[in-house]
Amino acid sequence: MRRSDRIRLLIVDDHKVVRNGLRVFISLYDDIKVVGEASNGQRALEQCAAHQPDVVLMDMVMPVMDGPTATRLIREQFPEVQVVALTSFDEEALVHQAIEAGAVGYLHKDVEEEGLIGAIRNAREGRPVLAPEAMQALMNRSARPMEPATAEPLTKREREVLTLMAQGMTNPQIAEQLVISPSTVQFHVHNILGKLGVGTRTEAVAMAIQSKLIDA
Repeated sequence: MRRSDRIRLLIVDDHKVVRNGLRVFISLYDDIKVVGEASNGQRALEQCAAHQPDVVLMDMVMPVMDGPTATRLIREQFPEVQVVALTSFDEEALVHQAIEAGAVGYLHKDVEEEGLIGAIRNAREGRPVLAPEAMQALMNRSARPMEPATAEPLTKREREVLTLMAQGMTNPQIAEQLVISPSTVQFHVHNILGKLGVGTRTEAVAMAIQSKLIDA
């Protein structure tokens, strides 16, 4: 996918009024271009193929194909596309489904305007952005907490990488900060996810905070 200076955005929501409102608001920002809209997850897949967005704002509860399913398929078929869940529902199960499907962010529709624009910009760079309620939901997940006595401990370097991940840094930024190669960072991230038993960077940060491996 060719990267441009402007962020190419796809808006997915089953309510036309919501889509129109988001389009009008986002059009006020010169660095973001709305390249398409979709009313359900299936249409979102088609729009991703047609328009190659950088970021998708994804409603979670929709007919035909729901948000978590569409998010998983988009991440599988278009791995360079980042998805931000934007929903009015406040359910822990939905948070887990969205993050496990590959969403880089989870926000409520009552988010402040600048918060939404910041989330879109951060998502383009792969930086996790979670509403406080979503972070709490991940920290409260029902899975058995990691026990220090049984979990494989993180090395000092892995803790450093994890701390910078929690600050929203990308792999190249972490590499520059720690004066190591991006491939070494990628190796550390892979090990961190494996040791914590999670599938995404966002889950790793939430688990690390929950288990007090790093400061909140």
